Amino acid sequence: MSQLERSPRTRTYLMCPPEHFTVEYTINPWMDTTVAVDAAQALKQWESLRTTLVDLGHVVHVLDARPGLPDMVYSANGAFSVDGTVYGARFRYPQRADEAVAHQAFYDTAGAWRFVAPQHVNEGEGDFAYLPAAYGGIVLAGYGFRTDPAAHAEAQEVLGRPVISLRLVDPAFYHLDTALAALDDRHVTYYPEAFSEASQRVLAQLFPDAVLADRADAEAFGLNLVSDGRHVVLNTDAVDMGHKVRAAGYHPVHVDLSELKRGGGSVKCAVAELRPAQR
Repeated sequence: MSQLERSPRTRTYLMCPPEHFTVEYTINPWMDTTVAVDAAQALKQWESLRTTLVDLGHVVHVLDARPGLPDMVYSANGAFSVDGTVYGARFRYPQRADEAVAHQAFYDTAGAWRFVAPQHVNEGEGDFAYLPAAYGGIVLAGYGFRTDPAAHAEAQEVLGRPVISLRLVDPAFYHLDTALAALDDRHVTYYPEAFSEASQRVLAQLFPDAVLADRADAEAFGLNLVSDGRHVVLNTDAVDMGHKVRAAGYHPVHVDLSELKRGGGSVKCAVAELRPAQR
């Protein structure tokens, strides 16, 4: 990968402030109900992330937070959009079910979107990643803990893009976006051992020049990142991961999201990418 390829592309994102964020139940290994969340700090950190993305030249839409939905700050889980079509989410756990309704309302009122409600359980960009310049445009899709594999076939029919199913095998990395990230429109970084042996072979064949992460990178949520093709936004704990992406020609931008990590998410979990129809 030549560093000359590392040019940013302006993106449009959707975020939701952590106005009601708490850890009051446990649905992933990172959540600990015995440790109180600093709500003011969480909001300050979220605002720093939003400002960082805006300062990098991107557009950030804000989804209003709703009482009783403490995980709504993880806006990436609410849907998955490709070229103006939105495949809605259907959450595995009932505590988060109403988040899907809030996201659908956003797309219904925003205009210019074709929203398709899902029949199968899936958690949006938590388990889907789109690479528009890889093999003509493919979707990588995770399963094993949250998303039903049947949702992969459903997403392929809805979006009209090939969907590659990847099996997650480590409960610590329960969503695809904790184990793999798109660095630009054709390149990825991932932690191999988060996937089954067969899925590791698939990834190695598709992305022989991928940036490989180790377990320490993944446990620091270093793969839960957002990249515009040059600037890679990742949390401050992911120091070694920052070195790896820099060595690959990208520019790491660190943001402190220590409070949001208490709920099992970091940068990517808090940021959904909106992909409008191509003109």
